[in-house]
Amino acid sequence: MPKDMSEDKSATRQRVDKARKEPGLEEARLRQQAIGVRLRHMFEEVVNEPVPQDFLDILKRADEKDGSGGDRS
Repeated sequence: MPKDMSEDKSATRQRVDKARKEPGLEEARLRQQAIGVRLRHMFEEVVNEPVPQDFLDILKRADEKDGSGGDRS
């Protein structure tokens, strides 16, 4: 086996051993991943909520005051 391959295996083995000795790191990664999944889910829900009619009415009145009539081209 070439020397650099054995060094790669040795480095990989050291990283694996270190991860086993530090279970807190893996736990933290899993916790962060779970938080990320929940945040993405919440964001999807908010993005897909309909715009309240009261807010649409306010925007319509604001457009009418500007005299643009809602045409922004």
